[in-house]
Amino acid sequence: MSQIDLYFQQAQEAFLVFKTLENDKKSAFLEEMASQIDAVRNQLVPTAARESHLPEGRITGELGRTLGQIKLFAKLIAEGSWVEAVIDHADPERSPLPKPDIRRMLRPLGPVVVFGASNFPLAFSTAGGDTVSALAAGCPVIYKAHPAHPETSRMVAEAIRTAVRLSKLPKGVFQHVEGGAETGQELAAHPLAKAVAFTGSFRGGKALFDTANRREVPIPVYAEMGSVNPIFAFEKRLDNQMEALAGAYVSSLSLGVGQFCTNPGLIFIPQSAEANFSAAVASLLEEVVSAPMLHEGIAKSYYTSLENLKSSNKLEWLKTATASELLTGNAAFAKVQAADWLDDDDFQEEVFGPFGIMVVYKDGGELEQIALQLKGQLTCTVWAEEAELEDNQGFLNLLEEKCGRLLFKGVPTGVEVGYAMQHGGPYPSTTDSRSTSVGTHAIKRFVRPVAYQDMPGKFLPDALKEANPLGIWRTVDGSWMK
Repeated sequence: MSQIDLYFQQAQEAFLVFKTLENDKKSAFLEEMASQIDAVRNQLVPTAARESHLPEGRITGELGRTLGQIKLFAKLIAEGSWVEAVIDHADPERSPLPKPDIRRMLRPLGPVVVFGASNFPLAFSTAGGDTVSALAAGCPVIYKAHPAHPETSRMVAEAIRTAVRLSKLPKGVFQHVEGGAETGQELAAHPLAKAVAFTGSFRGGKALFDTANRREVPIPVYAEMGSVNPIFAFEKRLDNQMEALAGAYVSSLSLGVGQFCTNPGLIFIPQSAEANFSAAVASLLEEVVSAPMLHEGIAKSYYTSLENLKSSNKLEWLKTATASELLTGNAAFAKVQAADWLDDDDFQEEVFGPFGIMVVYKDGGELEQIALQLKGQLTCTVWAEEAELEDNQGFLNLLEEKCGRLLFKGVPTGVEVGYAMQHGGPYPSTTDSRSTSVGTHAIKRFVRPVAYQDMPGKFLPDALKEANPLGIWRTVDGSWMK
């Protein structure tokens, strides 16, 4: 038996115990997990900063987000209504056939493979949203560490293992694996894996998706694979807020050296405002202080992408960037006419770093063509006054089909962790636009509905028992009630 076989065997054995754990105990386990991670913050923050080249202030904020989302899921589990319990009572007198008693709820899938992300060493990694949402669902996690921050991952993994032990749970509830791409493929292909969660490149996510679909028993792969998160600006909004919007765009583009999945790599500007907006952005970009990127591979890929784009004679470069020193990510900005953008799919490809393309459009008709051709995105942002929104309902209707989150204020960077967040979009931004990797609905990725027909009451899960011992909200004979 290989080590990976052993991990999965332990995970499967743990699943049979973990899936039946009472809500209060599972919630307490998540709270303990947050406490154990918080207890090592003094060692964790500098370690993560050193390995990721991110400032300690950013890591401290990310730690707060990580702990916050763990506690959010602990609260969700303690309340319990997320299981979507539905009860249809029997009617033995119904004619011509009696109606059976049917009760339905969400149940956990089984062992889940989670891959860590390079750009969030805490919030999208070892104890990040994928891990905590899978654990909250009742699924053991086999976590594949990202090689960019191994010490950080080991430290968090040990904190989780401590929480597992203190909560008196089987050790197979959480397991930590290190290795390269081959290890990742082996994990995704293992017959005991029931789902995969991934945040990273299109190439990596698509490879896992293909592996999962070649299996004898295919499994879901929830891969977030990147996005250019376009901003669509309208004339009146720009006239009213030109300076503020240019500043917001540059801040968003350069935030974290552009290494966010919600980085606005495209911005669409009307022809009438192009000169003023491009001048403002180019000036502000000159003031952006360069900083190290996450690791050498990302920096190399960033500058290679820029060099490839420079071969196009359709782009006009308003600010160029060259690698001044190892790891440093210098901002770059180019513009293209909408007609040329529509002719070249390369302008829709994500460049992971502080680079943006300004697309100059003529009118609403051209915008609708753009919306039709736009690939799937995590986010789309619209900067428009109400009258402009009223005049462009057709465009907005099209745009909704191309993203998971549609913004009308601010910029796409900054993803709120809460009950209503949708962080996922149509392919190729993710492999499943029906799911989210941020917010409480992330738990729905790792469950499936099970219906119990005419099951004796005392054997039913508590969520479906007639007396509602959990006190949760349920749909009973078509009515939503407690």
